[in-house]
Amino acid sequence: MSSVSGTTKLSKKDFATDQEVRWCPGCGDYAILSATQQLLPELGIPREKFVIVSGIGCASRFPYYMNVYGFHTVHGRAPAIATGIKLTNPDLSVWIVSGDGDALSIGGNHLIHVMRRNVDLNLLLFDNRIYGLTKGQYSPTSETGKKTKSTPFGSIDRPFNPLVLALGAGATFVARSVDVYTPHLKQVLTAAQTHQGTSFVQIYQNCNIFNDGAFKSFREKEGREENSLVLEHGQPLLFGKGRDRGIRLDSRQRPEVVRLGGGVTEQDLLVHDEQGPLGYTAMLAALEPPEFPVPVGILRRVTVPTFDSGMRRQIDEITAARGRGDLARALASGNTWTIK
Repeated sequence: MSSVSGTTKLSKKDFATDQEVRWCPGCGDYAILSATQQLLPELGIPREKFVIVSGIGCASRFPYYMNVYGFHTVHGRAPAIATGIKLTNPDLSVWIVSGDGDALSIGGNHLIHVMRRNVDLNLLLFDNRIYGLTKGQYSPTSETGKKTKSTPFGSIDRPFNPLVLALGAGATFVARSVDVYTPHLKQVLTAAQTHQGTSFVQIYQNCNIFNDGAFKSFREKEGREENSLVLEHGQPLLFGKGRDRGIRLDSRQRPEVVRLGGGVTEQDLLVHDEQGPLGYTAMLAALEPPEFPVPVGILRRVTVPTFDSGMRRQIDEITAARGRGDLARALASGNTWTIK
């Protein structure tokens, strides 16, 4: 999204509505909401230029709690509605809020095509690996073997990796953060806003009622440094409290965790490259505990022409060559039929 200058200094309070927040106490959505309400006034964009579009699910309540324009749409169709909004009014800063069920199940096709087209908008995927609104069924990101109300003997599905899916769909900005990583989340969302094209941000979000502790190893403060890998462009893949562990490629060109010392130095580690080959980025997206730390930050950021700019250019070229269209004339032209 391109930045738009504002003239009035806004605060977090300006982006909060008078609606009662109706998520379960302790839900990770509260942290994401707070971070977003803190961030938007810092972007220098007039409040009336923001639009938040949601589908169905716990995350879909987001527009009610943000004092900006919003659409609560139908299940899985938020990307389609958001695309129409952006094409109609390119000056708007359009944000999609969706859950892992809404986006990756019924909304799967809409999700991949908005990323393929590279429409200039931001897509936030709240991923708690469960269906929360409908009371605890397994979702497309639930791990194999997950016992839920809809899989009492354990899920036999293989879960989606949303980051790998986004990369496969050609997303030009792919990132991940965690609900309670507030400074980090704000940094990622700021970068998403300034990116020209579709920004896909997976946000791990704890559902303390139906899937509590799904991300405990790296979400809680005591394990965060040891179990998460904060990505920085141009910097080696280092992690750990003392930044004494890293990731390199072994003799078979596969990633491995190594401890610095004993002949191993930072020079041996992989260096993060947001514009690197897809193979590298997909490898990074596939790193999972307990063998590897969880990568958080911007995995991929490349520049590709956006769908909306291409459409506007095409319309301008055709208008210059043929003049402005006449809808009434078009409707009455060619073959017509009279229906009795």
